[in-house]
Amino acid sequence: MPARAPVPDVSPATAAPTVDGGDPLARERAHLAASRAALRAMRKDVESLDIKDVTANWVNAAVLRSQIEDRIKALADLAHTPLFFGRLDYLHTAQEGQRFYIGRRHVHDAGGDPMVVDWRAPVSQPFYRASRKDPKDVGLRRRFGYTGGELTAYEDEHLTDPSEAEQTSRLLQAEIERPRVGPMRDIVATIQPEQDEIVRSGLSGTVCVQGGPGTGKTAVGLHRVAYLLYAHRERLARTGTLVIGPNRSFLHYIEQVLPALGELEVRQSTVDDLVAHVEVRGTDTPTAAVVKGDARMAEVLRRAVRSHVTLPTEPLMVVRGSRRWRIPAYELEEIVRELLDRDVRYGSARDALPQRIAHTVLVRMEQAGEAPDDRVQDAVARNAAVKAAVKAIWPPVDPAKLVLRLLSDAEFLAAHAEGVLTPEEQDTVRWDRPARSVKSAKWSAADAVLIDEATDLVQRTHSLGHVVLDEAQDLSPMQYRAVGRRCSTGSATVLGDLAQGTTPWATSSWAEALSHLGKADAAVEELTAGFRVPREVIAYASRLLPHMSPGLAPVSSVRENPGSLSVRPVTGDLDAAVVAACVESLGREGSIGLIAADARVPALAAALASAGLPHLSPGEETTAASRLTLVPASLAKGLEYDYVVLDEPAAVVTAEPDERTGLRRLYVALTRAVSGLTILHAQPLPPQLT
Repeated sequence: MPARAPVPDVSPATAAPTVDGGDPLARERAHLAASRAALRAMRKDVESLDIKDVTANWVNAAVLRSQIEDRIKALADLAHTPLFFGRLDYLHTAQEGQRFYIGRRHVHDAGGDPMVVDWRAPVSQPFYRASRKDPKDVGLRRRFGYTGGELTAYEDEHLTDPSEAEQTSRLLQAEIERPRVGPMRDIVATIQPEQDEIVRSGLSGTVCVQGGPGTGKTAVGLHRVAYLLYAHRERLARTGTLVIGPNRSFLHYIEQVLPALGELEVRQSTVDDLVAHVEVRGTDTPTAAVVKGDARMAEVLRRAVRSHVTLPTEPLMVVRGSRRWRIPAYELEEIVRELLDRDVRYGSARDALPQRIAHTVLVRMEQAGEAPDDRVQDAVARNAAVKAAVKAIWPPVDPAKLVLRLLSDAEFLAAHAEGVLTPEEQDTVRWDRPARSVKSAKWSAADAVLIDEATDLVQRTHSLGHVVLDEAQDLSPMQYRAVGRRCSTGSATVLGDLAQGTTPWATSSWAEALSHLGKADAAVEELTAGFRVPREVIAYASRLLPHMSPGLAPVSSVRENPGSLSVRPVTGDLDAAVVAACVESLGREGSIGLIAADARVPALAAALASAGLPHLSPGEETTAASRLTLVPASLAKGLEYDYVVLDEPAAVVTAEPDERTGLRRLYVALTRAVSGLTILHAQPLPPQLT
């Protein structure tokens, strides 16, 4: 049996012989204290660096000082975050007889010898992958338990001992089930083998992770970023990384994960933030949003942009000194058609046109016996007549004005949407009241994506080294294209669950989504083992799957928590019953989420206030003193609470434009609980649940 020291939140077990003599727990505590002292010394060494005579100028000095400040922040000792959570004792190979402590960051002593090894290092990998079938040369794997930052327990697995039976780690289970107060935590101590394979997959390939509620897909994506920054730091420092979430509440919930792992420079954004070329003040009908988000709009925009090019009909006369050089219209047309056939960005082709014209003039000069050089070509390209010709042939295009005209001018839209959009679809996307200017227009979120597409047609969008896209199932094809532009020369980690797609344009398959993203060759991995949502709760929610996502495998939860589900019909005052359920949940440890259809939120907020129960809004950080959050169902995706009180499931379903979307919204709401779910309903439950 694995050896354990007693710990308040883990049942004590009979101790088996360990590899340590004396008191093993005291030894480990001493190593923790020494490691913390070594980390403080590392930080002090960085703080004491003198760079006065190191840099050549003030710019270099400022850059170096910024790097030093970042390093100091990364070396902070977080009192309530365990410095290490595991230990590996190797048997043979290059690490024969060596012992490695696995933690969130690397710590070394004054002589440079490691006291804690970063969880991302190759030598740490067996902590997540080793098993009795494949021990990977590890004799002992030890896990540590902490209470309030203090090391209080250990648990050993002798991987090469045939007499020791395989069993679930209770420390691991306790860490997974630890109450959730505050923002999302990292999972470095609990990463499972199938998750670790995704985390450590290479930078060159794009990975798509299909995972149901509680499978840890978001955490896997964030830890993959941390791993890639460790393994390819210099490259990603040049090209950049980005995490994209569905809304700012979600980003606020996950924002502490990467800093806790020592990664401070990863930018976070929503898709709306990425395409914020104009102020969004309007909304679309679902039908209009679906058409605007359709990939066919890319072709409409491409045609509209290229329509600004006018084939020349007059020759061009270039005067240089006493000589005149004539370029006939047919030669100019050949130059223009060649640029169009190459299908390069509109702006790049416009920049190339004067140089192409100038080169044609230089050929004539050489034929006349002159010997012009590159300076002459540049001068000809800047010639007033050439500039005028370029402006007439290939005028500049303002992307926002282009989209404004498409949405306002029926004839312009019809000319470029012919054979692409039906007349009915054209009527759907066209504004009833055309705007006079870009600033006065009431742009919608879908319009902003169209402007982003047009902007890229004019000038290439900067590509990052790696992008993580979470809750990806809810993106439209045009939104996928917008994200794909940000990683066109890099890679991506795509995270989502097809069963949780709640937008009218939600994707029906990952193959389709990845094609729009520009990553059709991405590997699709599926996580089906749930670690957070109790088995009783996920089984109840999975009743909806055949009705909304046929063929999708249900999550198989590893957590057994009898009594975690309570379904209560209410015959009296529903608001009062909901408040009472919240009071009941507040009597337990952990965070509480009250989830309701958006239209029910004001009434429930008033009921909570009348009862003297303060509550938070999604995105606000829960604390020990403030643990109740009132969550509109439309914002629940990606969030987790220890206990969830779900108000009126039927109202959640009927709030959506169609039943399938409503069932998916309900599925999301049902699976936000990680310890217990209480459902209260005055109306009959949706028949799919009964």
